[in-house]
Amino acid sequence: MESVAIIGAGQTRYGDFPGKGVKELFAEAYLEMLQSVDRGLDQQRIGAAYIGSLSAGSGFQLGQLAPLLMGHVGLPHVNAVRIENACASGGYALYNAACAVASSKVDLVLAAGVEKMRDVSSSKGRYWLGVSGDTEFERLAGSTFAGIYALMAARYMHDYGLKREHLSMVAVKNHRHAVANPKAQFRKEITVEQAVKGVPVAYPFNVWDCSPTTDGAAAVLLCNAQIAREFTDKPVYLKGFGAASDFLAIHDRDSMTRLSATRKAAAEAYQQAGVGPNDIDFAEVHDCFTIAEILAYADLGFAEEGRAQYLLEEGITQRDGKLPVNNSGGLKAKGHPIGATGCGMAVEIFKQLRGEAKEPGRQIKNARYALSHNVGGSGGTAAVFIYQRGDA
Repeated sequence: MESVAIIGAGQTRYGDFPGKGVKELFAEAYLEMLQSVDRGLDQQRIGAAYIGSLSAGSGFQLGQLAPLLMGHVGLPHVNAVRIENACASGGYALYNAACAVASSKVDLVLAAGVEKMRDVSSSKGRYWLGVSGDTEFERLAGSTFAGIYALMAARYMHDYGLKREHLSMVAVKNHRHAVANPKAQFRKEITVEQAVKGVPVAYPFNVWDCSPTTDGAAAVLLCNAQIAREFTDKPVYLKGFGAASDFLAIHDRDSMTRLSATRKAAAEAYQQAGVGPNDIDFAEVHDCFTIAEILAYADLGFAEEGRAQYLLEEGITQRDGKLPVNNSGGLKAKGHPIGATGCGMAVEIFKQLRGEAKEPGRQIKNARYALSHNVGGSGGTAAVFIYQRGDA
């Protein structure tokens, strides 16, 4: 396979934007991506585009969304495909783009994602999101994604002594990180006391344990690493990438406290990159619910099985810790525009590894390797990526 580099990346702010549709959001992220390519770019050299999205606003599916969006930015003839894999849609757009470059089929490929989630009622939103689970045996039986992840959290508490406060520590950390991120949806700190006493959602979760509904878009430009220096002196190399699937319904799985898809995708990514968990300097992981980040610590090899919560107690995953996790604020506070999330993680890592997170205190210093982790639904799919700083 050919080596893969990222030469440009951009994203919108995440939040509630009633005056913008999917085309406007996509164009904003795409323009920021173009502007980040140091030596400029002839857009006609882009050979393909993979665009992640669960829907296209109002909770409805829209056929041929990808060519619609590429035509809106002046590239109607680029081979464009919409990728749908629930909350991992953006990650799978990135994965497919990386595979296209690595195969030598095309030299420059756009990976992007967009979601318009804030224009539906909460009840319709729950229905819309629920179809990404096992519709017959989960959603139609009355469960929601919060309910499914709450079952995982309750089982982890039973098996490993997880405390309610551990869940809140994830929310507190990620809200603190989001304060310095100008792209984040919620830039306000909370305390553990606040987080513990939130409005109940599904035991043991309350509102502070759940990521928000979000409008947003992200775009990442990948190229064959051999030509990356044509565009920038500071490429970020995509050293490893893996993807895997699992049973969609949690009652079919061997365990409720680990995501096998994440473990398989991570093993593939680590092997390709030639590094291991101890080499990672910081990570962006999928914290759609607070338990999801805790599960990710072990699934990605950062902690032993059943001991992931102690990374929080010891401050290891804080911004100033040994392994900062979700320095952006994560899905919990940065926001979770479903189709854009996986690509948005790559945008954050691109900026960090190039030393371009200029906001006070936000830049992670001397990082060489980073990891991003994007999960579909309750773990039916997962994609994991390993990045390396260009001058490392």
